[in-house]
Amino acid sequence: MAQKSFRCRLITPDAQVLDAKASAAVIPAWDGQLGILPDRAALVAKLGPGELRIDFPPGEGPKDSGGGSRAYYVEGGFAHMVKNELTLLASKAIPAESLTESEAQAELAEAMARKTEGVTDQIQVERIRTDRQRATAKLRAARKFKSGGGGI
Repeated sequence: MAQKSFRCRLITPDAQVLDAKASAAVIPAWDGQLGILPDRAALVAKLGPGELRIDFPPGEGPKDSGGGSRAYYVEGGFAHMVKNELTLLASKAIPAESLTESEAQAELAEAMARKTEGVTDQIQVERIRTDRQRATAKLRAARKFKSGGGGI
């Protein structure tokens, strides 16, 4: 019996990054990770910064990879699942293999160097906090991929 699957599309403002059959996905919702399986109820979720993992059924996936999984670092956007079609609209999607720990650490150090104390503009304070969250999530994804936990 064939493994159940659903269509998964990952789209950024620049390009359609992925359009493939998937057997499962774990998405970084703004309030925690969310697992997606075939035949699930319809949903709309806000994406937060973090790792997106997509598992492919045997013989499917990008460039007929024969199954396996693929990981991306995504920032912001929305996920929509309906009738076995998952559409992820992300403001940024970077393949996990393109992330480097050293670049992510430098980005985090830069974000942490920006102080919120004494800043009276609440928008600027939130921007600093968001930059720190993004840099932390990117570093976590880079480390996970480097340790072999990120897929492909």
